[in-house]
Amino acid sequence: MRQLIILGIVGLIAQLIDGSLGMAYGVTSTTLLLAAGTAPAAASAAVHFSELGTTLVSGISHHRFGNVDWRTVGILAGPGFVGALIGSTVLANLNGEAVTPWVSGILLALGIYVIWRFLALGGKRPQFRSRPKAGMLVPVGFLGGALDAIGGGGWGPVGTTTLLSSGRLEPRKVIGSIDTSEFVVAVGGSLGFLLALGAQGIEWTIVAALLVGGVIAAPFAAWLVKLLPAKVLAIAAGGIIILTNVRTILLTFGIGSSSVWLVVGGLAIVWVALLAHVVRLERQAAKTRKSEEAATEVPVGG
Repeated sequence: MRQLIILGIVGLIAQLIDGSLGMAYGVTSTTLLLAAGTAPAAASAAVHFSELGTTLVSGISHHRFGNVDWRTVGILAGPGFVGALIGSTVLANLNGEAVTPWVSGILLALGIYVIWRFLALGGKRPQFRSRPKAGMLVPVGFLGGALDAIGGGGWGPVGTTTLLSSGRLEPRKVIGSIDTSEFVVAVGGSLGFLLALGAQGIEWTIVAALLVGGVIAAPFAAWLVKLLPAKVLAIAAGGIIILTNVRTILLTFGIGSSSVWLVVGGLAIVWVALLAHVVRLERQAAKTRKSEEAATEVPVGG
């Protein structure tokens, strides 16, 4: 029972981050399941089945708050479904112990990617020139779906950061559209795992625990997307992903526990410093915007 409660909290936190950031539910949940000793295919399968419920509730919530661009969802969903179906089939046929460090490596790379892409924005506010074109959305959808199934996460890190960095869609609509289209990706990944592993290969208790926590958090996350700075959440989520997967990789290669904690501790210090830096950037940007707005105000009677 204690394990189920912990998994429910994991699902709640992961969906709270994912729904307000557009990424990290799959990566965060899979990372923690791998750290607990769950086989890669079983972990990714459980996450994808739980996402059938969490992404559905999240999509409905984002729609109600006006955070969804349905054209973007329509183009992303199909390639994402195909990529997830292929990726889940590939992962299910790989040896669990052999693939664990490779999956952790993918998750580590995605965590670094998340932090780098958001730090690259600096204190700038994106300019929205036009809506993203199908020529960009189709490959992003396929690659994101495939990585999502193989690594247990990747749809958000690939899709959200690519669309945000393109500057072609308002951030809240990027997040809402990615979260909404992820339902179709979860269907593709779940179908692939079900065909490859069978119903007996799915850890249904893990699915249920993650699902309950995620469904509870989904409406709150859709509301928070309008309030919380995306960069702060991105650095927070990316840091957790990096720290956990560095630990898994080092332990896999037989590095001593003291050395592992030394490395993880050093990275944690860097992570906290980055968080503090991003918070300062957000505060400075907010002050600059207020100053600019005050300077453009026309005095009454002037």
